[in-house]
Amino acid sequence: MKFIIQRVTHATVTVEEKRVGEIEKGFVVLIGIGKNDTQKEADYLVKKLTGLRIFEDECGKTNRSLKDVNGSLLLISQFTLYANCKAGNRPSFTEAGNPEQAELLYEYIIAECRKKIDVVETGIFGADMKVELCNDGPFTILLEQEPA
Repeated sequence: MKFIIQRVTHATVTVEEKRVGEIEKGFVVLIGIGKNDTQKEADYLVKKLTGLRIFEDECGKTNRSLKDVNGSLLLISQFTLYANCKAGNRPSFTEAGNPEQAELLYEYIIAECRKKIDVVETGIFGADMKVELCNDGPFTILLEQEPA
């Protein structure tokens, strides 16, 4: 499982010209689910994500979490994080989770995040989405957890 986390000042996600999610200060999280991923990997990454301290404190140190700054989450499913471009120029997605399994885990991740963070917005699983954001820093982190 892979989470690409971008610290943002604001972000939106639009599907078919309709805004379906919007946040102010917080994280945009692109979520890639692999074919062997389970709730165990999701639990680990949700714990890391919601505890991540990458907002500045009064001394300018990255020492504050989402909760500390009343931040929000915008969670976006993105199977293309499992693109394999080693052979040829056309990506292979054989390591990505099948859509049914991936959607269940995506919904699980959303529910777990909502237990910890007050504002959690989402895209629409499997939709053609337009994501707009202002990356603050820029600050981007990759979290990965391989299946046990």
